[in-house]
Amino acid sequence: MHTVENKKKLIARVRRIRGQLEAVERALEGEAACSEVLQTVTSARGALNGLVGELIEGHIRTHVIDGERATAPQREAAEELVQIVRAYVK
Repeated sequence: MHTVENKKKLIARVRRIRGQLEAVERALEGEAACSEVLQTVTSARGALNGLVGELIEGHIRTHVIDGERATAPQREAAEELVQIVRAYVK
C-alpha cells in the first residue's frame, strides 16, 4: 500500500501540519491581528490540501489502476484524474 511505503514521508508532513495548526492556536491565544491569523490558517489549509492531494494521487496510481496491466488509455485517464485532483486541492 502506498501509505505504508511512504509512511515516514507522510508522518513528517502531518507533523509539519500539526506545527502549523499549533501556530494558529498560538496566534489566537496571543491575540494576533486578524490578517496574521488568516494567513496562518491559509498556510495550514494549503499544507493539508497538499497531503490530501498526495494521498488521492497515490490511491489512484495504486488502487484505481493496475500500473503493470493498465492499458495506455487507462494510464492516460489516470494521469488526467491526478492532474484534476492536483488543481482542485491547490
